[in-house]
Amino acid sequence: MLQTPLSPSTAAVPAGDPGIPHAEGVSDDEFRAAMSRLASGVVLVTAHDPEDGPRGEDVGMTATAFMSVSLDPPLVLVSLRNGSRMDDLLEEVPTWAVSLLSESQRHVAGRFAMKGRVSDRLLFADVPWTRGETSGAPLMGGALATLECRTENRVLAGDHTLVIGRVLTAALPTSDGGPLTYFRGRYRHLG
Repeated sequence: MLQTPLSPSTAAVPAGDPGIPHAEGVSDDEFRAAMSRLASGVVLVTAHDPEDGPRGEDVGMTATAFMSVSLDPPLVLVSLRNGSRMDDLLEEVPTWAVSLLSESQRHVAGRFAMKGRVSDRLLFADVPWTRGETSGAPLMGGALATLECRTENRVLAGDHTLVIGRVLTAALPTSDGGPLTYFRGRYRHLG
């Protein structure tokens, strides 16, 4: 097999520079712009960290990279940024929950998407939720559906970890309104 050395222009490309193409030819900006055209549902992933403080702490994270994987057994997948608090927590805690947010829960999605927050305790303070009986994780009131999951597998994928969870419980707390979606960098309503 003939190997061709990398040209000087591609050999010296610093990783992570958004404007410079990767060796394969697409830049971070180009990829991000293309993927922003894919509408996705918005969920809140939650877990309870029993090691944080005397009563533990509830942790939440907004996610748009969430999908159903299998019906038999019932599996879902969420993509978590490597090294994020949720990624670190789900590596230690086997059960977690997902609330599929309704279009009226834009404020919840925005709140849990904030970067650089010190504690999640205040984020849960004035939103309605119940504690999942199976996972111990918060389940958002007003969500279109809630799932409690147990991690089955973790797959490293670039700068993210794909967490595959077996669905242990599923509930439909409300049927009011439509789903909250994310399209072109903004939360949107269907319709």
